[in-house]
Amino acid sequence: MKNKLSTLVATFLTTLFCFTLNAQQIDPEISLAAEDLEQKVIEWRRDFHQNPELSNREFKTAEKIAAHLKSLGMEVQTGVAITGVVGVLKGDNPGKVVALRADIDALPVTERNDLPFKSTVETEFLGTKTGVMHACGHDTHTAILMGVAEILSKNKDKINGTVKFIFQPAEEGPPPGEEGGASVMIKEGVLKNPDVDAIFGLHINSGTPVGTIRYKPEGTMAAVERFVINVKGKQTHGSAPWSGVDPILISAKIIDGLQTIISRESRLVDAAAVITVGKITSGVRFNIIPETAEMIGTVRTLDPDMKEMILRRMREMVPAIAEAFGGTATIEIQNNTAITFNDPELTAKMLPTLQKVAGPEKVELVKATTGGEDFSFFQEEIPGFYFFLGGQPLGTSEAAPHHTPDFFIDESGMLLGVKVMSQIALDYLNL
Repeated sequence: MKNKLSTLVATFLTTLFCFTLNAQQIDPEISLAAEDLEQKVIEWRRDFHQNPELSNREFKTAEKIAAHLKSLGMEVQTGVAITGVVGVLKGDNPGKVVALRADIDALPVTERNDLPFKSTVETEFLGTKTGVMHACGHDTHTAILMGVAEILSKNKDKINGTVKFIFQPAEEGPPPGEEGGASVMIKEGVLKNPDVDAIFGLHINSGTPVGTIRYKPEGTMAAVERFVINVKGKQTHGSAPWSGVDPILISAKIIDGLQTIISRESRLVDAAAVITVGKITSGVRFNIIPETAEMIGTVRTLDPDMKEMILRRMREMVPAIAEAFGGTATIEIQNNTAITFNDPELTAKMLPTLQKVAGPEKVELVKATTGGEDFSFFQEEIPGFYFFLGGQPLGTSEAAPHHTPDFFIDESGMLLGVKVMSQIALDYLNL
């Protein structure tokens, strides 16, 4: 009875707090400062977009970020997790420590958009010539957080505590054989000295209308595993397949088998799950059955128990299918991200901030997605809240997906990002 009463009291106090906070308005000075800074933020974004850099190679990007933070008088640390940048802003008043995070890396994608600041950067990635593009919006995240840093640095009298700005490299995953991203930043102490109490992040979304914010408490994005399957057969002439063992055929059977784990073994009524093979490499000539094949792909899960079942079945199924067709196969599975888990109490407390900045009618509760985010590693250490910012032009009904050559973001959506991230830092420190 005592525990139940305590829960009811806590719920009442949280509700009362949220109602009080929601009754307030966005700080007019912060709102005006964001509007005055909007064009500068857009210019930063265009510069990053035109000069994208891949994971763990964001050297020039990091230089620009660090120079900006230093110009604001912050304590700045560079070279965190290779190319990460961290700025520390101490307010005029004592209090807690809040972290704001933006990811800074681009993708091996060749841009097709016809923009004056279109990326024409080219590189070689895993042996393939490709363009480099901010095809997921990280350029906007970086510019938004730089804008927040400038606004808050000029309003230290409003800060009850400390704000730590985390510009994180390699969110898309480090190159093979390297470490990178949030997990390495954590290992190198990014959440320490001063110790961070809570962390916030946002992701602009091409399918969410400009002016809208979407969120979900608890599990909001999937855990992501990367897998590599190596199949070995027996090379022979393409005219006589019976004299060899075809690793391409075995690969096709493995792909088919993996999909039955999702369609026939996973309780999809409980949570979504996805297995995708994104790359197959095999053979050199049309009339040769090769000896080997390699497949690379991803597993996305939103439920820990389902994740363990799927990974176990993959490890069982892959070698068994290969053996059934006369070959052999191995599978290696690497964890990329955990489940992006929004702390429910923190989410409830900060929801009024989203509503007062965007407007209650523009803040939408949504279902979880099977996308992944290594922001999740921060959330495994401390309470965190991650939400989605609209980047789709108003009046449009379709938008190119993230990670595609036609991915496009309406820059007018960035202003709301600057406002809400500035206000959420101040409001959290006033809790």
